Amino acid sequence: MATYKDDFAFLQDYIDLIELQDDSGNSKVAIAAALQGRVMTSSASGKSGRSYGWINKALFKSKDTLEHINVFGGEERFWLGPEGGQYSIFFEKDAEFNLDNWYTPKLIDLEPFDVVSQSSNNVVFSKKAALKNYSGFQFEMGIERKISILSKATLVKELGLNSLGDNIKVVAYQTKNTVTNLGETDWEKANGLLSIWLLGMYNPSPDTVMFFPYHSGETAKLGEVVNDTYFGKVPSDRLMVKEAVIYFSGDGNYRGKIGLNPLRAKDIAGSYDTKNNILTIVKYNKPDGVTDYVNSMWEIQDQPFSGDVINAYNDGEPSPGEKPLGPFYELETSSPALALKSGESATHIQLTCHFEGSSETLNPILNDVFGISVEDIKNAL
Repeated sequence: MATYKDDFAFLQDYIDLIELQDDSGNSKVAIAAALQGRVMTSSASGKSGRSYGWINKALFKSKDTLEHINVFGGEERFWLGPEGGQYSIFFEKDAEFNLDNWYTPKLIDLEPFDVVSQSSNNVVFSKKAALKNYSGFQFEMGIERKISILSKATLVKELGLNSLGDNIKVVAYQTKNTVTNLGETDWEKANGLLSIWLLGMYNPSPDTVMFFPYHSGETAKLGEVVNDTYFGKVPSDRLMVKEAVIYFSGDGNYRGKIGLNPLRAKDIAGSYDTKNNILTIVKYNKPDGVTDYVNSMWEIQDQPFSGDVINAYNDGEPSPGEKPLGPFYELETSSPALALKSGESATHIQLTCHFEGSSETLNPILNDVFGISVEDIKNAL
């Protein structure tokens, strides 16, 4: 794996970076204002530490601007949904839902965000924009994105841990993402709604497994435990549903995507590289009792607000012999559908943290947060 120093130096040849760090100087986060205030990568061990974000170096080197999407990478990027359906912001009106007609809005692909304020441990970005959806409704919006690096003490509190030993390396940052309806028209279901969508791209390995605690219960009341039909059903050796936890491969060798609906999903997910002992945790604000989430399936939908709140993607060949996008694996969270009156705002907050240690030192964190062990992960798939 590349070091943070190497990736930081590489990126500086192509884009300006903003670096946040904690008081110790060991936790570092690299951010690109030119890419929507995107967190490109981070480190738990200063400049010499591992670089946790996946970066598409080939695309940066090419200096190309691609038509449908520019997959620059980065371990947390700001996006908006829905992707598919009659209220999509990725397809023009009456277009068929296929890759030829799919275009990522420039707002969340190539446009820069403005820097409002900056210090050693946080930065605030803003953007005013307009987007038109598949049904022809135009959203006038303001976006604010605040990124803060957290101390160990704050992280312990956020995750409800007893403590964090000195022999555990950690970096943690929180993003606070706010969208405001700047138009004169209220945003209502009849015209379609947006969601705040955060996606993190990480380096895969044959030993990496993602995991998702979920609410157990009857399918008739809570829906299917997991939606694995985005790109065709995920094989059983790559996706395992166990009591209260779902396991999904993050090896970057087979293209697949899963999602959990708001009745099944909890407010936390993770991944673990059992060879390198890297634990990643993503935690987000999930409002109680809210079930309206935008549906991103590529079809005209009977239920456009029955989408998933948390998703995961494992990259691989789109078809036999075809080059993968990365490879990488991805953890994603979404806000509820934003039914905002004129002038109203909504905020989606996400915490991302990476821990490095031994299986013995990381086991207590896994047990406290997820109720599982390293051995459970090793034997899951």
